[in-house]
Amino acid sequence: MTSFRKGHISIALVCMILGFMLSYQYRIASEQKNSLPRQRVEELAARLVDVERERDTLKEEVSRLTLEAAENETAETPRDIALEELRLRSGLVPLEGPGVIVTIDDSKKKAKVDENENLYVIHDDDLLRVINELRASGAEAISLNGQRLIGTSEIRCAGPTLSVNNVRSAPPYEISAIGDPKTLEQALKMRGGVADTLSVWGITLDIQKTDSIKVPAYKGNASYQFARAAEEAQQ
Repeated sequence: MTSFRKGHISIALVCMILGFMLSYQYRIASEQKNSLPRQRVEELAARLVDVERERDTLKEEVSRLTLEAAENETAETPRDIALEELRLRSGLVPLEGPGVIVTIDDSKKKAKVDENENLYVIHDDDLLRVINELRASGAEAISLNGQRLIGTSEIRCAGPTLSVNNVRSAPPYEISAIGDPKTLEQALKMRGGVADTLSVWGITLDIQKTDSIKVPAYKGNASYQFARAAEEAQQ
């Protein structure tokens, strides 16, 4: 009997211990179960902070690369500068600067009976004299009635009108020249110069100095059909 009671007590004690252990294990499991999402959220939050930092770093890098690309697009290389200089010298770019505007018109005088009427009207050689004088005085760009004059431009008589770059022009003729206004004016008005010569026949030559005039770009054909670059001679 005593042995039986002792056995029940041992069994009860073992059950109590087992129950305690099961209860403790359940509580631990429950706590772990409840704490796992919180830990996961903390891990995700930390990872989100890292991702946001990486994103900000990448955004800064993208901005830097975009700025560098824009600067590279706008930066001029020596080749670009040389090409632009060539275009300027070829007359393919409109220009602006100080200079003079020269207006030339036919004479209002009537020819005498024994005089040639052609002496009182403007001819191509009259305009060429004015233009050559301007060029010799440092004119950097010249246009005639809106036509840019370059090395291949022609000025020739075409009946009662003149042809400039194969475009007919009629008087009055307006020549725009960029350069030092005072020097250009003095070159045309010097004693015995082109202005004095034309005034003999009543052909008017009006010169206006200005701080800003525009000379348009050459609009004709600038290509070569027969000419090509020659090889430099060997020394």
